[in-house]
Amino acid sequence: MTRWLIALAAFALPVAVSAQQLTPAELTAIDTAVSAALKESGVPSASIAVVRGGELVLSRAWGKPSEAIAEPDADLPYQIGSNSKQFLAALLLMLENEGKLDLDDLVVKWLPELPHADRYTVRQLLSHTSGLQDYWPQDYAFAAMTRAAAPMDIVRRWGMKPLDYEPGTRWQYSNTGYTVAGLIAEKAGGKPLWQQLEERIFTPLGIHPVSADAANGPAYPQGYQRYALGPVRPVTPTAPGWLWAAGELSMSAAELAEWNIARIERSLLPREDWEEMERPVRLADGTSHGYGLGVETNQRGGRQVVVHSGAVEGFLSQNAVWVDDRIAVVVLSNAGFGSVQDRLTDQIAAIVLPQPPAAASGETPRTDQAKATLEELIAGNFTAEHFTENAQYYFTTAARGDYQQSLGELGALTRFEPLRQPRLRGGFVNRLYRATFEKRALVLSTYAEPGAEGRWEQFIVVP
Repeated sequence: MTRWLIALAAFALPVAVSAQQLTPAELTAIDTAVSAALKESGVPSASIAVVRGGELVLSRAWGKPSEAIAEPDADLPYQIGSNSKQFLAALLLMLENEGKLDLDDLVVKWLPELPHADRYTVRQLLSHTSGLQDYWPQDYAFAAMTRAAAPMDIVRRWGMKPLDYEPGTRWQYSNTGYTVAGLIAEKAGGKPLWQQLEERIFTPLGIHPVSADAANGPAYPQGYQRYALGPVRPVTPTAPGWLWAAGELSMSAAELAEWNIARIERSLLPREDWEEMERPVRLADGTSHGYGLGVETNQRGGRQVVVHSGAVEGFLSQNAVWVDDRIAVVVLSNAGFGSVQDRLTDQIAAIVLPQPPAAASGETPRTDQAKATLEELIAGNFTAEHFTENAQYYFTTAARGDYQQSLGELGALTRFEPLRQPRLRGGFVNRLYRATFEKRALVLSTYAEPGAEGRWEQFIVVP
């Protein structure tokens, strides 16, 4: 609330100083958008920061952070998930500048015990083009995540598998790759990963992130989940160690905004390093997914935006920076459902920098099977053999009951359509669908084993 009042008080400053500040109408529009998104989605809370003109002009929280914290607090650290990856990419660039490693080093130089490590580079780890299979493609914590894991535990289980593809020929998101990159950063830097991030990035920026493993308990925001349209339930955090280099940071929206300001100002790192992070990596055939090193760069409404999302158990985040326009929007939420981070990023960007939202492309494979499976769940039927062991673990009696009851109240399923082309991740095929019922439309997020009859690894319905 303090920063909210500061933003309002800034209107009393001379025009030359306050020209970049948000107007009362813009502040009201943001408040209306956030309040509506939380109410309609059931997401308990959101913490938001806006940078304009290279300065923080808004930091405010809405809603209930946890069962123990009833009032919103913009200073609370939310878990930012994969938005952490850009910090690791920056650290490795710093180490490269000091001659301690080369991003084009083959990984075998640093981790000779890994099979196939003579076929991919550090750069390919950071750009998700190494071929390493992703250890966490699901949008839920699977059974193994109830037990603590060290980085090498993850690498031994997933990093020693055969590569999913020849390095450099495809793009496929891989948390495993960032776990390997974190181990390399420790070897090259000669210090624990967190200590290096603290000394080289956090302290110079004046921010104080918390490890996601430590950011649990009554003093921190609680993560929440929802099965279909059932009640909002607190989640059990993943056991220690699973997030580490792939998504270990918890911070306030304002702290993430300070990092965005450094990106806009090209400070902390040399300009060429920021540009290297943001430059989309080209595949062997000359095409690009748009991903650079820890961030993705694309076009929205004719403007270039540097963006990344984050997802961990019970938390979703979105961080978007329009470097040329000196604007950034940070949206953090304490729910693994609702997609308010995407919705609010678009809405707030439209307020501070008008632009149309991006449209999704369609796709067709397995649509009939997905629709039939959804209708079975609504009818209260669960055919276990159509789901993997992880998905069977997810669909508890409570989950199946919530799906049946909450979706059954929406009336007939009148339309079912894919939202974009399928993507490979973690050895599974990811597809998104829009399911339109008589009373409302929902999104179905699926992961499935490859092949026409591959079992469902994930089958999650969200608003």
